[in-house]
Amino acid sequence: MARPVWTGVLTFGLVTVPVSLYTATDSHTVRFHQLERGTSDRVRNKRFNERTGEEVEFGNIVKGFDTGAGEYVVVEPEELDQISPGRSRTIDVSGFVDLTQVDPIYFDKTYYLGPKGKEYAKVYQLLTDALARSNRAGLAMFSMRGKEYLTAVRAENGLLELHTMHFADEVRDPRQEVGDLPSGEAAYSTQELKTAEQLIDMLAVDWKPEDYHDTFEEQVRKLIEDKAAGREIVISEGPPQEATNVVDLMDVLRRSLADAHGGKAGAADEAKDEPRGRRAGPKAAAAPKAAGGKKSTAGKPAAGTDRPASKKRVSAAGAQEDLSALTKAQLYEKATELGIAHRSTMTRDELQQAVRKATTGRGRLRSVS
Repeated sequence: MARPVWTGVLTFGLVTVPVSLYTATDSHTVRFHQLERGTSDRVRNKRFNERTGEEVEFGNIVKGFDTGAGEYVVVEPEELDQISPGRSRTIDVSGFVDLTQVDPIYFDKTYYLGPKGKEYAKVYQLLTDALARSNRAGLAMFSMRGKEYLTAVRAENGLLELHTMHFADEVRDPRQEVGDLPSGEAAYSTQELKTAEQLIDMLAVDWKPEDYHDTFEEQVRKLIEDKAAGREIVISEGPPQEATNVVDLMDVLRRSLADAHGGKAGAADEAKDEPRGRRAGPKAAAAPKAAGGKKSTAGKPAAGTDRPASKKRVSAAGAQEDLSALTKAQLYEKATELGIAHRSTMTRDELQQAVRKATTGRGRLRSVS
C-alpha cells in the first residue's frame, strides 16, 4: 500500500471524517544524467556569484524580488515561513458546485482521498454516494507543502478524489493568447457541417485509456536498448503534414467518411444525398463495426444461398472493413509487426492506410508466388 502524502479531516457542515491523501498519478518519463561528451563524467550544476564567479553555499542564498533597474527587495527564508499558510489539518468544504459549471481547464493535479480507518467507512461512503448522485463537487481551500490551493472534492468510481485547481487569474484569456481564431461567422456550408458531424459519429469510440500509450517513451527506451546492444539506429523523420485545402474540404470530408465506413461503396453518396434536416445517429452509423474488433457477421447469407462473386475472396474493401473496427493502439501494434516506418508520428487514419497498404502488398506477393 502507498503511503499518504497528507492526513487530516474532511468536513462539510457538522459532518467530519478523518481522511488520507494519496498521489493519483505517476510519471514514467525516462530520466537522464548529464555527461561530458566523449566521457562518462557527470556534469553537475553549481550556484555561483555572477559578479565574482565564486561558488555560493546554499545557506548563503536568499530570495530577491526585482523591482527594476537592478534593485531588489531581499526576503529571508524565515520571513517567508512566518507568512506561509503551513500545513492544513482540515479540508473544510465551504460549498458544493455542479460539475457541469466547472471548465476542465481549472483542474490541475489529482489525488485520491481515502478514509483513515475502517470505522469511518460509513460516513465516507455516505459523502461519496451523495456527491455522485448530485453530480457536485465540494470546494475547499487547502494548504500543503507551504502552498495554498483551491480544491474540488468529487466522487468517482466509489471513492473521493481531490483536485487542486487553478485560480481565475491563472487561466489565460484565449482571445489574447491565440491568434487567427475564427470570428464566429460560419464560413462553411450546411452540407460540410452535416458531413463533418456524420464523420464524428462514425468515428465515435468508448473511452478506454488502456488503448493509448506513450509511443515516444517506448522509442526512447528502444533507442537506449539498441545503443546498449550495439545495434544500428534508424532515425525516423515521419511523413510531412499538409493542411487541408479549404477548396477541397467537402471532397476530403466525403473521402474520410468513406474510409471510416470501411471503404464501402456509396458511403460518400449517402452523405451527399441525405436530407438536410436529418443526420445519421451514432448507432446507425457504427453498425458496420463489430464490438471487440471482431469481424461483423451482419448480412451473412444463409446456408445454401449463393454468395456474390465479389465476396468469394478477401478483397481490399474487406481488409479496410476489418481495420476500421480497430483502435489506434491496435493499428499501431499491427504497424509494428509489419515494420512500417514513421508509425509513431501517424494519426489513426494514417496508420489504417499504411497497414492496409502493407497487408495488401503482402497479399499480392503471396498470390504471385
